[in-house]
Amino acid sequence: MGLDIRLPIGLMFLILGLILSSYGLIGDPSVYQRSLGININLWWGLVMLIFGLVMFLLGKRASRKPEREGSD
Repeated sequence: MGLDIRLPIGLMFLILGLILSSYGLIGDPSVYQRSLGININLWWGLVMLIFGLVMFLLGKRASRKPEREGSD
């Protein structure tokens, strides 16, 4: 039919989650003193990665063409 909206949304969240979590891994740990030492960028980056992966996989699964039954 057309482009499933889950595919670009999934890709967008995958890319943003990858950027955010990599900044959380590489960034200066002294930035997180205001958040009680919790690496917010890393955790929310991982959440965005998981959400993007789920959306992308659901979009890929829906875009597969179903096999026709009885086509011998």
